[in-house]
Amino acid sequence: MYQKILLAADGSDHSERAADHAIMIAKCQGDDAKIEIVYAVDGDSSKSDVLSNWNSANINDKRKERLKKIEQKARTSGVSFEIKILHGEPGLAVVDYTNKNKFDLVVIGSRGLNGLQELMLGSVSHKVAKRANCPVMIVK
Repeated sequence: MYQKILLAADGSDHSERAADHAIMIAKCQGDDAKIEIVYAVDGDSSKSDVLSNWNSANINDKRKERLKKIEQKARTSGVSFEIKILHGEPGLAVVDYTNKNKFDLVVIGSRGLNGLQELMLGSVSHKVAKRANCPVMIVK
């Protein structure tokens, strides 16, 4: 049923809890299930990453470091997974990637790292839930 699962993650506590659910669902689906862990980098994060890391290899390492706990959970569980870095406004980037790649399910945390931005601009999870062409699980 849910063979192709997108996990939207940013390293926050909520995304770690979302990872637990995505892994549990994938394990219930059998060996054919795969999780794609996506981390969307918006313009502000990208600028900050460049200013604090001059070497482009270090930038990608820094971004993947934010997902280290989630990657470790997936690796330990034995589920098949892959990590993708997306560029653009997180809500729209996740929706676009989800719809173009025909995922069976999106799992996303209810809040991300930037709580103030969520209050001002609207929740990324809410945007994904409204616009994705597949079921979306929002984890508190």
